[in-house]
Amino acid sequence: MNATLLRDIELIDSLESGLHQKDFLLTWEKQEGDLRTILHVASVLKQMRDQHISPRVFDSGLAVSNFRDKSTRTRFSFASASNMLGLAVQDLDEEKSQISHGETVRETAAMISFLTDFIGIRDDMYLGEGNKYMREIAASLDESFAEGILPVRPGVINLQCDMDHPTQSLADLMHLQKIYGSLEALRGKKFVMSWAYSPSYGKPLSVPQGIIALMTRFGMDVQLAYPEGYELIPDVLEKAELFAKQSGGSFRVSHDMQEAMQDAEIVYPKSWAPYHIMEKRTDLLKTGDKAGLDALEEECLAKNAQHVDWEYGVAHKAATLNGNARYMHCLPADISGISCPKGEVEADVFEASRLETYQEAGYKPYIIAAMMICNRFANPAALFKKLIERNRPRVSHV
Repeated sequence: MNATLLRDIELIDSLESGLHQKDFLLTWEKQEGDLRTILHVASVLKQMRDQHISPRVFDSGLAVSNFRDKSTRTRFSFASASNMLGLAVQDLDEEKSQISHGETVRETAAMISFLTDFIGIRDDMYLGEGNKYMREIAASLDESFAEGILPVRPGVINLQCDMDHPTQSLADLMHLQKIYGSLEALRGKKFVMSWAYSPSYGKPLSVPQGIIALMTRFGMDVQLAYPEGYELIPDVLEKAELFAKQSGGSFRVSHDMQEAMQDAEIVYPKSWAPYHIMEKRTDLLKTGDKAGLDALEEECLAKNAQHVDWEYGVAHKAATLNGNARYMHCLPADISGISCPKGEVEADVFEASRLETYQEAGYKPYIIAAMMICNRFANPAALFKKLIERNRPRVSHV
């Protein structure tokens, strides 16, 4: 057995985790041991893939993906993770289902789950509703399983909601862990999560909230930067402050992008819509008020236009540590002169880090597969030892 692979498996065995048969809906609901376990399990899965060892633990079964908003990276990551473990993927198209005829959430949850092992959900459009919807699904699954209707209670995985994007933030953390060598090596590093200009509005709050609530768990000096009026959900800021105190890191807010970037080692310039705007937008979406939505968009775009200087560029990068901070983004970025006339990041600055952002995104399938493994198996380390002893090749050389 490869020494690094064996070491990582032993590390999993040494961690305390409460992930077995638990949904993964918010990172801040999980203990630090849970988060470390996900990262180590993901690392083992990646090493097995690199060494062409099959990690298939399911002989059949479904992983249902319910994307209520557009997606590229997360959609394909969920499908890749499911397939890697031996599950077939079925997309739930609400327009082609009885949901469009008024089927209730609890009925839908039961009907798609008869031989299903996992349900992945993206629901980030409505503030105050996305995570709530996931919990409605979970409650219905609990009921149907308890009554013997479902042979297995499917695990629910948050593929982005109105509050958090756990598969994204954990993939980002795994990327940093691999680059710097360990989670401990991240302690004391200055991480700037910054709002950035965008020619569009309505971008979810879940990425910046997920980042500040996760990176503060591991002793980093996290700075949140945004123009006045672009606040996040207050409760999440309180959690970030608490986690920073507990981990020995720090958390503070700045309203000056240039000042925030000073001596930063890692930067994450990403646009989002203000908390109060997302609340208003949700009310208008619920009532189908198109005229109201159009007026709100016009108002927000005009406000965004007042902050065009919040485009991450050469001058901002020069202020970072040694003028070369690591650039991160969940993608797709609004790239000035390429995807839009003016956006979140200057084209040359993005291009210098473009391939690394692809690498960053490439950890997501392993994070999702790790969530699945930890949900279904009480002892992932023992499982991996059996899979390695089985030594079934992923690629057959006939």
